[in-house]
Amino acid sequence: MNIANGEQTPLNPESAGPGAPTTAPEFAVQPSYVRTVFLGADGLRAGWGFAFYVAMFYPLQFVASRWAGSVELGASGLWSMMLEEAGVLLAAVVPAVVLGRVEKRAWGTYGLPGRLAFGKLFWVGSAWGFASITLLMATMYGVRVFDFGHLAIHGGRIVRFALFWAAFFLLVGWFEEFLLRGYLQFTLTRLIGFWPAAVLLSCTFGLIHLQNAGEQWTGLVAAAAIGFFFCLTLRRTGNLWFAVGFHMAWDWGETFFYSVPDSGTVYPGQLLNSSFHGPRWLTGGMVGPEGSVLCFVVIAVTWAAFAKRYPGVKYRMVE
Repeated sequence: MNIANGEQTPLNPESAGPGAPTTAPEFAVQPSYVRTVFLGADGLRAGWGFAFYVAMFYPLQFVASRWAGSVELGASGLWSMMLEEAGVLLAAVVPAVVLGRVEKRAWGTYGLPGRLAFGKLFWVGSAWGFASITLLMATMYGVRVFDFGHLAIHGGRIVRFALFWAAFFLLVGWFEEFLLRGYLQFTLTRLIGFWPAAVLLSCTFGLIHLQNAGEQWTGLVAAAAIGFFFCLTLRRTGNLWFAVGFHMAWDWGETFFYSVPDSGTVYPGQLLNSSFHGPRWLTGGMVGPEGSVLCFVVIAVTWAAFAKRYPGVKYRMVE
């Protein structure tokens, strides 16, 4: 050591003794290149999180769909459909669980906190969903393009099909809401902001409906608009349970209770022998009520009512 003015200054490392401490070289204290590429100040970079989620989801979805299709669960195929929905839900959840551990974030951060599962927001959302599809069908009845018809099933079959379709569409709502407004919405919000992410994922939600038989462009736009409304419910309630309940009840009311095509698909076990009459722009044609211009009116009314009822922003990742 050199001592000058009462201060100690280190010697040149080359002249220091064998036991003297040395300063670590710069390359040893700087983060590695790989770490810098993948990790930022708040953990895994959002772009990588999005890419890893998609890369994990699609192979898992393919395996789940193929496996469910290979299992024989009755001649009707309804239970195989149920199994497939459960499988694709799992395919959407697993990547988020893995990435949540990497990012050191709680599961509830991605929109489905377990402590709120099937709580008040879920049931309120269910009531809103059934009320909205009822408003749409009542309007179509009022302008004389829809008839309720008569009962198509009776007795215990009503209860069995009602419960089956409630469980099925719960899985559908759970899967679609988490896939597009769970981990991906959270991660894209970090990257580009809430509403740009909402627009992108809602458009994706609409395009996903291309795989439905009989789907048309009006139905795709309506699906995107409903998806955008679900983004509003996420922002205003802080989680996805309202949207899951709404989604389930809308699809259940459309498919089972009012017995009309759902995004171009007609399912068995419908309650009524209902029918449409009139121009396709009012009835939705093969698409069903989601292809009607009246659907956009109902979405606008529902949006306005919800925005008034839930004025505050509760989503954690707001800009």
